[in-house]
Amino acid sequence: MKIISTSFLILVSLFSHCQEISKVQPFLPEIISKFPTVRDITISPWQDEIYFTAQGYSGELSTIIKIVKKGNQWSTPEVAPFSGQYRDLEAMFSPDGLKLYYVSTRPLDNQSTEAKDHDIWYIERSSKTAKWSKPKNLGSPINTKDDEFYPSVAKNGNLYFTSTASTSKGKDDIFMSSKKNNQYTKPVSLTSTINSEGYEYNAYVAPDESFLLFGGYKRNDGLGSGDIYISYKNKDGDWEQAKNLTKEVNSDKMDYCPFYDIKTQTLYFTSKRTALKKQLNQPKTIKQLLEMMNSYENGLSRIYAIPIKF
Repeated sequence: MKIISTSFLILVSLFSHCQEISKVQPFLPEIISKFPTVRDITISPWQDEIYFTAQGYSGELSTIIKIVKKGNQWSTPEVAPFSGQYRDLEAMFSPDGLKLYYVSTRPLDNQSTEAKDHDIWYIERSSKTAKWSKPKNLGSPINTKDDEFYPSVAKNGNLYFTSTASTSKGKDDIFMSSKKNNQYTKPVSLTSTINSEGYEYNAYVAPDESFLLFGGYKRNDGLGSGDIYISYKNKDGDWEQAKNLTKEVNSDKMDYCPFYDIKTQTLYFTSKRTALKKQLNQPKTIKQLLEMMNSYENGLSRIYAIPIKF
């Protein structure tokens, strides 16, 4: 792939595992732009099924949307069958595509209508073409009286997620729970190479656990707001010091919710980046102003994609 800027060399020097990078581009703008804001995305292993979260301008509504590929076209967006009533967000496929994890405030049973805190739920199916099960709460020890967010699971079943638990090193932390004998172990906060006294969130783990992508808020090496970081697991099984993905991926606005498609080697993420300027070089008409305000890169949460090999 052609190198597009000298900053590519800087990026490679920061994490030598990364070999190729291109430009960040809007993803499915004709679909994403239908919604006020969109904040996360997951794609099936077969690249034919997408779930993403649509929210109101201030996040007051949160619903998981589904689209499927028919031929070479994506279908009209529909509310996912398990969503639409409670606050749902952050869907994530398992590596085999047979489970879909997500976050919800839905009640634990049908006898109650009172929303609870954010828990991790999942649906499952026996094959690619089988119907999804009814939603199931992941239960203890993953879900607690605190909030749990952004589930991501490796091939071996190990679960990574964000939690506001009191055992965190700071604000929100990224936790991991190993799956042993078909049971989840007590979640532990990842080491200080990942977590800090600030906010860490939205962790995506590679299926083989070789690397971890996550969000870090206003770190010393950040670009101004939330940035996406990467950490690789070394030969001893420890997570290396996380590194910022630099301005080739991140902006000076909020960048978060990473998802990596292993097969296509594409990084997807949410960003509030904007191309709008505070001052224009000449007066604009109403039509021109509205075109600018309604452009894709206008500061609202949108989904972006970049081909990159980790």
